[in-house]
Amino acid sequence: MAHRSTHATLCRRGFLKASAGLSFVVGAGGLLSVDAQAAGSEMLKVNPWMTIRADGKISIIFPSTEMGQSSYSTLPQILAEELDADWGDVVIEQLNEDDRTFGNPAFGGVLYTAGSTGVEGYFDPMRKAGAQARDVLLQIAAREIGVDKKTLMTAPSAVVTQDGTRISYGDLAAAGAEGIQIPGADDVPLKPVDAFRIIGHDIPRRDVPAKSTGKAVYAIDVTLPDMAYACIQRAPVEGERPVAVQDDEARAMPGVLDIVALPDAVAVVAETYWSALLARGTLDITWSETSPFRAHGSEATMALYAAEAESPSETPAVWAKKGDASAAISGADTRLTQTYLSDYAYHAQIEPMAAVAHVDADGKGAEVWAGTQTQSWTTNTVMDVLETTRDRVRLNMMTMGGGFGRRTAFVQDYVRDALLCSKSVGRPVKVIWTREDDVKNGVFRPLAVQRMSGGVSTDGMLQGFHHRVATPTVIGFFNPGRWNAVKPNDVISMRGAESKFYSIPDFLADHVITERQARLSPYRGIGAAYTGFAAEAFMDELAEAAGRDPLDFRLDLVEDNLRGRHLLGKVAEMSDWRNRGDRAMGLAFAGYHSSMAAGVVEIALDRNSGEISLKHIWVAADAGLIVSPDNAHNQIEGAAVFGISCALTERIDIEAGEVVQNNYWDYEITRAHQVPPIDVYMAQVNAHPTGVGELGLPFVPPAIANAFHALTGKRLRHMPFTPDRVLEVLNS
Repeated sequence: MAHRSTHATLCRRGFLKASAGLSFVVGAGGLLSVDAQAAGSEMLKVNPWMTIRADGKISIIFPSTEMGQSSYSTLPQILAEELDADWGDVVIEQLNEDDRTFGNPAFGGVLYTAGSTGVEGYFDPMRKAGAQARDVLLQIAAREIGVDKKTLMTAPSAVVTQDGTRISYGDLAAAGAEGIQIPGADDVPLKPVDAFRIIGHDIPRRDVPAKSTGKAVYAIDVTLPDMAYACIQRAPVEGERPVAVQDDEARAMPGVLDIVALPDAVAVVAETYWSALLARGTLDITWSETSPFRAHGSEATMALYAAEAESPSETPAVWAKKGDASAAISGADTRLTQTYLSDYAYHAQIEPMAAVAHVDADGKGAEVWAGTQTQSWTTNTVMDVLETTRDRVRLNMMTMGGGFGRRTAFVQDYVRDALLCSKSVGRPVKVIWTREDDVKNGVFRPLAVQRMSGGVSTDGMLQGFHHRVATPTVIGFFNPGRWNAVKPNDVISMRGAESKFYSIPDFLADHVITERQARLSPYRGIGAAYTGFAAEAFMDELAEAAGRDPLDFRLDLVEDNLRGRHLLGKVAEMSDWRNRGDRAMGLAFAGYHSSMAAGVVEIALDRNSGEISLKHIWVAADAGLIVSPDNAHNQIEGAAVFGISCALTERIDIEAGEVVQNNYWDYEITRAHQVPPIDVYMAQVNAHPTGVGELGLPFVPPAIANAFHALTGKRLRHMPFTPDRVLEVLNS
């Protein structure tokens, strides 16, 4: 098709509305309305998915939050694809309010970014929004030039006529939408996959340039006129409060504005951060000593949970069930039972908790700058603290230096503290937690004990599989309201235990809901971070009991899962599994939700120090249709590094209710020089996207454990595999 001109002169309006535009209001369910503005009028401000301006700029709302996972670019790309927008014309607008029009469908309409649900949840609504808007633009063009809409097509940010004339989206927006019939959400055809030019292609991320040049602004960077700073001394043990505070020395220090009593902490507010931090160190606080958590320590907790896994005091909650696992195992020719342990783990996000609040003079409203994973819960926090209404909350959602579940808490104490301090001193206040604050007062992946039972037949086939998890309910702590609605099924505690990718006729996964003895939160991979370890390490033990190669044993279990079978075959090919010889290699097949990953790791072992190092990781993954291929690879690689870290070093110890660790020097995370080459294969499938952010983590710990067994003949069953534990196993 020849392009005769870049703009057409339209007969009816001549596109004189230079400052006008066309706003599309599309809810998460796909309903669309159109508002045509008169020249010079303001754009519609209430919850539009997108706005097209007369200058050709296309504003697309980003309803999630950005913490390094690239949702900020990826979600708008979905809408831009169906709109047929030129990506260079797109302006992304962060949603800064709790507007359930844009609620995450995966969380019942709550604005919540977690669990790799962004692309999966918003894929259909945002495609429909773009397609509906594109149809409206075609209708406007047909009306203006007096042709049948069916004779028109679109190109990037333009409608194209049969003779090649291009009419820009900006000009069409200026023409207005008078008389346009809005199609139903499900009545507009969507593009076929082979017509995509944005989805499935590598489009540069919008957040990378600012992050690469130091221009990105995080909550910890926000600066306001007349802003004060606060450092918080929090109670050392959950449930305690300050009963006496000697603060004369702190109040006398230069720059100190106030000492603010909080429900479970004491805050020093000062003119500078360093003044607040130094003054905090002079406080003499007497804490209550009545908290029941003072009686808890992680070693005793592990023993308690192990006893509950063996002999539950209450009937376990059934998480997943097929057939009769107990009978199948009892009737098996060879039976096996093992216990797997995993410690508390800290999120270790690079940016510690920070927030800025400016409370209104009447104390009933505030503007807040915070990096959180949820507009909804952050808004609720402000409303609860100030006892106010939603309309008095002005929220600025900041990009985050990592989240991993840490910034999902239903009650966000760092936001609460900033609000209370600002209200006390009548000025905007920034709260910054030190790294030690963040470690000592973190919310953690739960400690878990998993009791695995299974059987195999004389011909080497699996006969029954029972996966029991003894761990608290995470949802019950960080979102009690949701727990009341879903109990006894806790997806945060149990995900990954369902073994949904294998065909096991007799299967049971159940949850012994133990007593909570620490603050808990979702963690990258949620339950699959530890259930995947136990399930796939035990699968190797069953394969050994059956006298089978670990790959062949698993291939028998995916006969009905062709996509999973493809992944196992692919990773075996990538790693040359069949010719591994004496290389120390381990295999695991551990997915997340509906995404699958088969992985192989090769390790090395220093038998003197007990240190395990990784030589190579291969992973074959299937997460449905991939919107942004390069970023999907990045996410798999990043999660795999996270998996290395939680497998080898990450561990929180609690003694008498207090966290032992302090900072990265004693809470070790994987360093750059410890990361091996990671080869990633993403399956190309035309299926609904299912998320990649967690997918690279669950297979790594069991694959390392299985590689260790291949090298030593010994089994690692307590994660993390610290050098002292490795030496203990080697010497046993």
